[in-house]
Amino acid sequence: MANLAGKTVLISGATSGIGLEVSIELARMGARLVMIGRDQSKTAQKLEEVRKRSGSSTVESLLCDFSSQAQIRRLSDEFHARYDRLHVLVNNAGAVFANRTLTEDGIESTFAVNHLAYFLLTNLLLDLLLKSAPARVVNVASAASYRGTMSFEDPGFERGYQIMRAYSRSKLANILFTRELAHRLAGTGVTVNSLHPGAVASNIWNGAPRWIRPVLTPLTRLLMLTPAEGAQTVVYLVTSPEVEGKTGLYFEKNEPKRPPRLARDEPLSKQLWEYSAKLVNLPA
Repeated sequence: MANLAGKTVLISGATSGIGLEVSIELARMGARLVMIGRDQSKTAQKLEEVRKRSGSSTVESLLCDFSSQAQIRRLSDEFHARYDRLHVLVNNAGAVFANRTLTEDGIESTFAVNHLAYFLLTNLLLDLLLKSAPARVVNVASAASYRGTMSFEDPGFERGYQIMRAYSRSKLANILFTRELAHRLAGTGVTVNSLHPGAVASNIWNGAPRWIRPVLTPLTRLLMLTPAEGAQTVVYLVTSPEVEGKTGLYFEKNEPKRPPRLARDEPLSKQLWEYSAKLVNLPA
């Protein structure tokens, strides 16, 4: 899929950090790009920035707060109304929360935004991905997944919430979801892969307590990747002919990497799928 000309690409979390840089690169490559943002004013501003920096006029935007299942469903309806194809879906939106909070759907917010939003949106748009095959789904995970656990007795950390425990669980869920979806889509022409973008100096940790933020000093920031550098593995998985037909893999620095032990647990991936489907009212 090296040639993106005329290909429809949808990316969440597109107005800052990695998502913004991925948007610029894919627009430069000719994609019919649809950016998803949460804030109307910021999204409009970043839409113009992507158009200007990429030199492309085929860039559009939609709005969605990924903590809301109702908004995700509305986003799917709006996308279906505007577009009849979807060649690439990049699930990139993410968040962390200093304190345990619940969404309007009553779900712990980290898990809801970082995992369930991927799960629900992908399933709602699956008809267009299948129609557009060969198509690709790219899920932005994290090396934090190696520290992740998965409990269906206390999935939302009602007992002992910690910001990194919640984040790591959500990133493990990204990889489990990737592998299970790849299994379900085998032979359809739709591939699904996940990745660790690297330690990126982005804004995702701005809402965390100061003691937990990985970016605390100018020196620390200098040692981390820029968002443009962090975007490269995403762009690689979207465009490279080298990954054509490859699915269910976890990548780092443009290379497949052995995912966490729990992420390779097939019964666990199936259990997570069934649990997630129940939370978003989809058939398992």
